[in-house]
Amino acid sequence: MDRAAGGNGGREMSENRELAIIVGLQLPEYGFMDVDESLLELKALAHTAGAMVADQVIQARESPDVATYVGRGKLEEIRNLLGHYGAELVIFDDELTPAQLRNIEEALGAKVIDRTQLILDIFAQRARTREAQLQVDLAQLQYLLPRLAGRGTTLSRLGGGIGTRGPGETKLETDRRRIRQRIANLRREIEEIRAQRGLHRHARRKNLVPVAALVGYTNAGKSTLLNRLTGAGVLVEDQLFATLDPTIRRWEMPPSGQPVLFVDTVGFIRKLPHTLVAAFRATLEEVMSADLLIHVVDATAYNMESQMSAVFEVLEELGCAGRPLITVFNKVDDLSRRAAISELLAQTPDSIGMSALTGAGMDGFIDLLEQKLGERLTYGIYEIPYKHAGIASAMREVGQVIEEEYTDTGIRLEAGLPDSSAERWAQFRVLS
Repeated sequence: MDRAAGGNGGREMSENRELAIIVGLQLPEYGFMDVDESLLELKALAHTAGAMVADQVIQARESPDVATYVGRGKLEEIRNLLGHYGAELVIFDDELTPAQLRNIEEALGAKVIDRTQLILDIFAQRARTREAQLQVDLAQLQYLLPRLAGRGTTLSRLGGGIGTRGPGETKLETDRRRIRQRIANLRREIEEIRAQRGLHRHARRKNLVPVAALVGYTNAGKSTLLNRLTGAGVLVEDQLFATLDPTIRRWEMPPSGQPVLFVDTVGFIRKLPHTLVAAFRATLEEVMSADLLIHVVDATAYNMESQMSAVFEVLEELGCAGRPLITVFNKVDDLSRRAAISELLAQTPDSIGMSALTGAGMDGFIDLLEQKLGERLTYGIYEIPYKHAGIASAMREVGQVIEEEYTDTGIRLEAGLPDSSAERWAQFRVLS
């Protein structure tokens, strides 16, 4: 057992928070650091949800107990800790089966949730728009549907708090048919939103403005970077999952003035529930259709490599593996890490170190962004008669102008254009 906090001091600090015990397994395929990192993250998730972790329990096993996840002896130890701290909540670091959840609650006489339910609860707290609320409701109902048996009396006994937000007890007490009908209705509403998003994306593509999607681990600084670039005013908090709803902002890249649309959406995390990925697929399609991905990495995170791996796993699940990508090692304000950052940059193609908070390194980021966006363009020299001067303006809007000259007969441009635009204006191209 590994104690994280204890004594009366913990009880005083948790006056307005649910006291919790967190539980993880040390399996043969995981190292001790992996379990410690996962539980440290689980502790941060619990804090974000409104709990305070009084203690943590780790058990080394060959595999999870089929009936109770941990062994009977560990359950007794957890039960004693609940009494010692006056805690009423136990959070397990993996998704529990319906049978495990039911058996553990009966053995402990306390509220039990798993990592998936904890993340869903945080999403339920932070969903502000109608779209986000629909998606969270869908994910919660999909999670709860196989766990309905025997849960009505438990939820009634437990009352409110972490793990009970969202669809609500009255919906969960109804039969499976009504729950499935609610899921079908939610999917239909989300599909309508998805169709609307598709129309917006189609309109943006007609305008040929490149789209760059900010992706990364939760709390890596994506929203801070978006605010730094565009003044978007997106909520920035030092908490997990501060941003749920996608934000799209237009920005003109200096000095060329080429417009770019930046998309900021929900952050990723290890063991991100599949129900959540599926429910938020309409939102995540903004990432899937982007011309360029900007992977924002918290360079100060002690487990930075595992966070990066988790992001790539989700991107692969979304079908975005191999998409053009820039890696931004963010939060490089700490000069003591300069050597480590330099090594990271040397090892990572198309990467830049910067501070989204202070703006340090912004010029290098803009140069790299312009370079990567330029790779998707076809370059050539065009001569535009003055009577078609509007075409020159359109070329500046959708492409990258390297050089511009006003001659006696018209405007001479050396420019990189998307393939569709290059074909459209091929008649003005000067053959070399």
